[in-house]
Amino acid sequence: MDAARPARRGRARTHQRRDRRTRGTPGLGRDRGGRAEDPVTAAAGPGRRTFLRGALAAGVAGTSGRAAPAPASRFHGVHQAGILDGPRPRAMLAAFDVIAATRAELTDLFRAVTVRARALTGGGAPPEVGVAGPPPDSGVLGPDVPAGGLTVTAAVGASLFDDRFGLASLRPARLTPMRTFPNDDLDPSWCHGDLLLAFAAPDEDTVLHALRDVCRHTRGAMQVRWRIGGFTSRPRPSGASRNLMGFKDGVANPDVTRAAVRDRLVWAARDGSEPAWTAGGTYQVVRLIRMLVEFWDRIALTEQERIFGRARDTGAPLDGTHEKDVPRYSADPVGEVIPLTSHIRLANPRVPETEDSRVLRRAWNYDRGTDGAGNLDMGLVFTCFQQDPKRQFEAVQERLKDEPLTDYISPFGGGCFFALPGVVNASDHLGRAMLA
Repeated sequence: MDAARPARRGRARTHQRRDRRTRGTPGLGRDRGGRAEDPVTAAAGPGRRTFLRGALAAGVAGTSGRAAPAPASRFHGVHQAGILDGPRPRAMLAAFDVIAATRAELTDLFRAVTVRARALTGGGAPPEVGVAGPPPDSGVLGPDVPAGGLTVTAAVGASLFDDRFGLASLRPARLTPMRTFPNDDLDPSWCHGDLLLAFAAPDEDTVLHALRDVCRHTRGAMQVRWRIGGFTSRPRPSGASRNLMGFKDGVANPDVTRAAVRDRLVWAARDGSEPAWTAGGTYQVVRLIRMLVEFWDRIALTEQERIFGRARDTGAPLDGTHEKDVPRYSADPVGEVIPLTSHIRLANPRVPETEDSRVLRRAWNYDRGTDGAGNLDMGLVFTCFQQDPKRQFEAVQERLKDEPLTDYISPFGGGCFFALPGVVNASDHLGRAMLA
């Protein structure tokens, strides 16, 4: 191993500790559970619901304008958009703490999120307002809101099923808070959440506009817990995009064009083990992974390639020529060509016993500037969808324990969520069957 490699969990990680982010927004207090509380609506009760109903009305009016020329993503369907779709170039993931007081207010919140997501993904002119009223839209995207290829994917966390809303008996059977795994360095302020919204589009201003719009129309019912933006790189020179370590990312995803694969690996089980309302949903795991790039850049290319098990230039497995070549592990039982400890070999051993642990991977790079010590703060926003986090994501994580790559990465946040079933028509809303 190159002498520049930092000792595991040693000085490199100490110097690259991230600044702790405080939750909440100026002017917001905390309720007894530690959740952000709007001082204006804290005691308002029905007033908060009135505000959300106003958001619903604004959403309906906002979709009545002339259509934008930009293409619109599919919104209605049995499954949500943003799951089977390939990653958009830009993304924003935001986890929220729900501060609605009652189940009725929670229902209003989900209806408001649905209306705004439908309006934003469809595009159109905002409603007209009087001269004395605030503008109906931020104007970031111009006078008419283009659809812009936006997708909005909503998921719920295990904490939503506590005793606040009477949902405990309806919790998805396999939904639990994300575990702390060996080699993790999790920051609680960057973990979990009652609700996760993933905005994705070709352009960064589109996702930022969508986040702002939803926050505006749901203030008093939910509060941002953490958020992070991401981007994918264009193929260089071709094939899969590269992560910030320079390697092609997500080459070996399962073929979800096949219904049998989707039913076995992605969608919630329909064998009676899950609540009936979960049909059409899937489990979503998010991992925020910092890459210690300054140290990574100091080791030899041959070592980098053996850590991943792929050639950096082509993305091919070390025993192959092309990116999509299938590694021949059976011809290399002792790992002379592709080390037994390489990332691709541990993550997907390609044996029948591990076939059901594969996940549908979606990931974006992130860049948060520098930390308090002046070190580069960049890495990967890893997400994956699966039928059973324990059988799939957790099994993969257990195989990756103490892999050589752990010296150069530091997972610091994320969570385990359940991506809700889709909105089937204009009278439906996210979470309707769960809240009925």
